Amino acid sequence: EDLTLDPDSANHLLLLSSDLKSVRMGCRKKDLPDNPKRFDTNSRVVATTGFTAGRHYWEVEVGPADGWAFGVAKESLRRKGLTQFSPEEGIWALQLNGGRYWAVTTPQRTPLDLPEKLRKVRVYLDYEG
Repeated sequence: EDLTLDPDSANHLLLLSSDLKSVRMGCRKKDLPDNPKRFDTNSRVVATTGFTAGRHYWEVEVGPADGWAFGVAKESLRRKGLTQFSPEEGIWALQLNGGRYWAVTTPQRTPLDLPEKLRKVRVYLDYEG
């Protein structure tokens, strides 16, 4: 799938590429208009389109960064105020944090022991709406 990031949902600390295909953390807070779609506290962004059912596949290039997170979120994910990175909040994700890879699970994250540093991750979603 060819996913495009939604600039109206992007937190004010995130920098989106001009083609809306990649994102990175910025150092300064951007002055962006508030709207119901924008994440106002957590550094998150979602794609412009969602999935209601079916099988979907895409690739995420994570590059050489020291920290990142990406995943799948419910459309109903709360965008205002601080929310936890967890399935209970509507997020299923992978992350690199503190030099370790983690699966976002509950009640706590699950460490992943990988033989080499990730550069690209293939995501396969099989969703029965």
